[in-house]
Amino acid sequence: MEFNVQQLSVRDRHKLLSSVVLPRPIAWVTTISPHGEVNAAPFSFFNLMGSDPAIVVLGIGNSDRGADHMKDTARNIESSKEFVIQLVTEPLAVKMNQTSTDFPTGVNELEMAGLTSSPSVQVKPPRIAESPVHMECRHVSTVEIGNTRVILGEVIQLHIADLYIDPATKHIDSAKLGVIGRMHGGGWYARTTDLFELDRVSYKDWSKDPK
Repeated sequence: MEFNVQQLSVRDRHKLLSSVVLPRPIAWVTTISPHGEVNAAPFSFFNLMGSDPAIVVLGIGNSDRGADHMKDTARNIESSKEFVIQLVTEPLAVKMNQTSTDFPTGVNELEMAGLTSSPSVQVKPPRIAESPVHMECRHVSTVEIGNTRVILGEVIQLHIADLYIDPATKHIDSAKLGVIGRMHGGGWYARTTDLFELDRVSYKDWSKDPK
């Protein structure tokens, strides 16, 4: 079946695309408002875009609430130029989901979900202490396209719980870490523990046996 995406409704566009771009990593983002109010929210339009420098991207759609239609996360990043991304493991799924509730502006989602804030090293927004991975980020640029804000940030401080990393080799036990991702529909998620390995083939080796 073929679709002219530009002719689809926003609802159908989201339904179809979010059901085939899978799984999507979850950025559990903490920010701070100009008034010092902490905000936390999860976003699955997120990924790592490079390592030199370390660039991450967030896609944040407009909100139906407020005159400027900006979600609190986007507004806070625009103001402070800083944010922290936490990764979500399976034991944290329920609390992450609680922070996606459309609380009024100014409500601290960490407090609502019974989570613990922890000071960051280089930025003002706090970290979520329960998460095993935190990326402190500095805003690089924002591109506004229709009702979407594509936010680029540079990771300037990385925290990884000692339980999951070998400090000598910097090898992370990804299966043990147990990060989850978003799937289709409103409430489906995926585990990242069902793995298989496939080595990249060099052209030299491929030339010897193209099969």
